Amino acid sequence: MSQTTPAPRVCSHCDGFPVVHITTGSLTPNGQRRTLAAACPACQGTGTRTTAALASTGR
Repeated sequence: MSQTTPAPRVCSHCDGFPVVHITTGSLTPNGQRRTLAAACPACQGTGTRTTAALASTGR
């Protein structure tokens, strides 16, 4: 019999959207918007949380 791996827990802070891009309001020389990437501090940009991480934060 094959064993299935359990689905990873989705981060409760970012709901699985771990990295967002925020516009700075300025444009590059070719007309594209300049953006900054911001990663979720709780899951470090992975989108999932381990049970150890959940236990250490009390969630």
